[in-house]
Amino acid sequence: MSENQDQLKAAAAESAAARVTDGMIVGLGSGSTAALAVSALGRRVGGGLHITGIPTSEATAAQAKALGIPLTTLAEVSSIDMTIDGADEVEQGSLDLIKGLGGALLREKLVATATKALVIVADSSKLVTHLGARDPIPVEVVPFGWESTAARLAGLGAAPTLRRNTMREVFVTDGGHYILDCRFGSIASAEVLASELDHVVGVVEHGLFIGMTSEVHLAGADGVRVMKRRFERR
Repeated sequence: MSENQDQLKAAAAESAAARVTDGMIVGLGSGSTAALAVSALGRRVGGGLHITGIPTSEATAAQAKALGIPLTTLAEVSSIDMTIDGADEVEQGSLDLIKGLGGALLREKLVATATKALVIVADSSKLVTHLGARDPIPVEVVPFGWESTAARLAGLGAAPTLRRNTMREVFVTDGGHYILDCRFGSIASAEVLASELDHVVGVVEHGLFIGMTSEVHLAGADGVRVMKRRFERR
């Protein structure tokens, strides 16, 4: 991204962070864009805001601790007031998402499911007409028999690739699982595909976030705009 685009992303992160009020339990997302929002929250905490965060990855937990944001866990709270996170793709209109290219999709979805309002921070390049046309869907799988799981995913029309790190070693999530990046092409019905993925043996979780988003703070050439869902969050 250009320096100006980076500034817009930071502005979108600030816009989302401004939605947080005193006393909230806040889900803290993962990835480069979410990190900007965590930094913005850290500055507000330094200025006197009282919140408690629930991080979605070990990296986010470390960042939040360094910024002085008090942390808790899903085991200690019954619900989350707001979660601020990033996304890899945002479908226009529905605001359904593809997440997980950063590798934290399981914890991100656990936190998103427990939250009252999921607020997404993204730049305009993430906005798509249909999910899947550009990016693969990350699918987190158990290491045992992952090859068989990949074959079952291929049977659904996917082209799965085992994710590796920069050292060409198999990428392992914070939960100790593998990720299969599955290309389906443009998805006609993300809801139907999500249901199919939910029933594949060996799949722990997938990166389709359907009916979860409350609003998106989108950074574009004209600044930051807030997109809200057309219907109630499920």
